[in-house]
Amino acid sequence: MNYDFDKIITRRGTNSYKWDELKDSDIIPMWVADMDFQTAPCIIEALQRRVEHGIFGYTLVPSSYYDAVIGWFNRRHQWQIDRSWILYTSGVVPALSAIIKALTQPKDKVLIQSPVYNCFFSSIKNNGCEAVESPLVYQKNTYYVDWNDFEAKLSDPLVKLFILCNPHNPAGRVWKREELLRMNELCMKHGVKVIADEIHCELVMPGHTFVPFASISEDTLNNSITCNSPSKSFNTAGLQIANIICNDKETRLRIDRAININEVCDVNPFGVIALQAAYNEGSDWLDALNAYLYDNYLTLKTYFAANMPQLEVTRLEGTYLVWVNIKPLGISSDALTEKLLSEAKVKVNSGTMYGRQTGEGFIRLNIACPRSQMMEGLQRIKQVVTK
Repeated sequence: MNYDFDKIITRRGTNSYKWDELKDSDIIPMWVADMDFQTAPCIIEALQRRVEHGIFGYTLVPSSYYDAVIGWFNRRHQWQIDRSWILYTSGVVPALSAIIKALTQPKDKVLIQSPVYNCFFSSIKNNGCEAVESPLVYQKNTYYVDWNDFEAKLSDPLVKLFILCNPHNPAGRVWKREELLRMNELCMKHGVKVIADEIHCELVMPGHTFVPFASISEDTLNNSITCNSPSKSFNTAGLQIANIICNDKETRLRIDRAININEVCDVNPFGVIALQAAYNEGSDWLDALNAYLYDNYLTLKTYFAANMPQLEVTRLEGTYLVWVNIKPLGISSDALTEKLLSEAKVKVNSGTMYGRQTGEGFIRLNIACPRSQMMEGLQRIKQVVTK
């Protein structure tokens, strides 16, 4: 089946956070991580059937929901999940917060690899804990783990958890199996549990393979809790559904209690329906999406090389979020972001959102949009950069 990812769909006026938070109708939003594509037809059709029923009361999550999750990860990633390991909740960020609440005490520390998703910082802080950064090393337009620093930070007895971002937002890395194994070995050595945020796990570029952290070995399974959702890969974030995968019963009970304390234990009927449609019927659409996103990335790289060669595009292995090194411009990330908004009418993310020190000198661009829209944004960016 052919899918039209070039189709321009008007989102302004639909209460879209990405589009309607911006009052100027001329602005092109290349910031918050949702896509400007319609979701898979199978999801739309399933939701339409559900809407026709016309009653939207409290939702019982059926057995078929768990079957869909188990079947998807077995087929796509060769990871066999037991039904009892699955806890559903309203989103990956609420899931992270509930896990931190369940497994830490105030004043404990949580390790992260910056630059990294900004909500990690807030989830840690909101639970009374301290975020400890192990900065990734930027080299040859990609990122690597500083293993000496990583272990030094883990050795602090107050560090109780490590949040792994895989694929990594915004660095674009899809971590290799041997890297994940080494992370876990060091975490186990120092008694640190791993939270694997794998929300972008389906968005992977050719030549790279996503490996679920918990699928590698008994040790990685026993020493981790995984958070995932179809929301990024199928553009259904507003439907509010995510899963926590944890094989240890005692830990799972503690997390379940925290989910209830945080009042994120109820989900809406549309999220339940959408997940099942995505995981049962959405594979072909997802493959076509990834091919389109890869072409967008290659097109962007070619455009930068020809028109803004002083700026380095970080290698994109996963996600649809491009990380651009702007240091040669001699302008701060915040200042360039403001300049692009005011002069080019393009909204991007300043790198400082993802770590004040490690994100400085970078901006993040969302390329999950029709190619013509992306090109208009890039042409506007060029006008500011070439000044």
